[in-house]
Amino acid sequence: MRPSFRRLLASALLFFAAHAALAQTPQTVQLQNLTWTELRDQVRAGRTTVIIPIGGTEQSGPYVAVGKHNVRAAYLADKIARQLGNALVAPVVAYVPEGGYDPPTSHMRFPGTITIPGDVFEKMLESAANSFAVHGFRNIVFLGDHGGYQNDLKLVVAHLNKSWAGTKTRAFLPPEYYQASSEGYAQILRQRGFRDDEIGTHAGLADTSLQLAVAPQMVRLGPLRSSAKLGAADGVYGGDPRRSSAELGQLGVDAIVSRTVEAIRKDTAGR
Repeated sequence: MRPSFRRLLASALLFFAAHAALAQTPQTVQLQNLTWTELRDQVRAGRTTVIIPIGGTEQSGPYVAVGKHNVRAAYLADKIARQLGNALVAPVVAYVPEGGYDPPTSHMRFPGTITIPGDVFEKMLESAANSFAVHGFRNIVFLGDHGGYQNDLKLVVAHLNKSWAGTKTRAFLPPEYYQASSEGYAQILRQRGFRDDEIGTHAGLADTSLQLAVAPQMVRLGPLRSSAKLGAADGVYGGDPRRSSAELGQLGVDAIVSRTVEAIRKDTAGR
């Protein structure tokens, strides 16, 4: 066999071996679905942004499953990471402050809600962020799907950035994510003729429509359509979910994703 042919054959074999290895790497942005070596290689290749989606396990009225925030935060974070192109998504944080135990307060008045103290929540997030920093991530992005702990997230980000001063790592809490899912989405619905007493703030039309777009199996739509108007005693705050739809929810999903992607790109530009 001539030397030139041997070299050509060796190059071809290396080419196909590399492509075979690449083909075995899952096309995912979910950190938990990667091996440690795949993760190491992606960070080395420039995927140095990690999104920490934060949900919460709480009641959302009698017709929406208690894992609403967890599934929604994971779904939206996945779409955001894919559009960014240089980000991975951490496992969703499902345990968050939801009220007191004795006596039960806030969402803890309803079965299925899980709560942890605020200081425990903050320490858990800081520990996760420091873990990612150790492994080469430089942009740690927190996306909180629930309004009750937004101030906790601000404290965590401020503390992390103070401790990381002089390093290449930074924490971010883009306000556009929660703003787009709350007041921003409410404004979209108002423009389509819905009233605030229908849109609501928790488990109303806006909240339920978002869930129908993200995970319709979590909404008990048949009983919801035929129910009487619900109130605070049912876990529905200031809204009426009976006219909720996946089509309305998709408007919110699109706004949340596009505005958050734009904000993260702006925050991390040049880093």
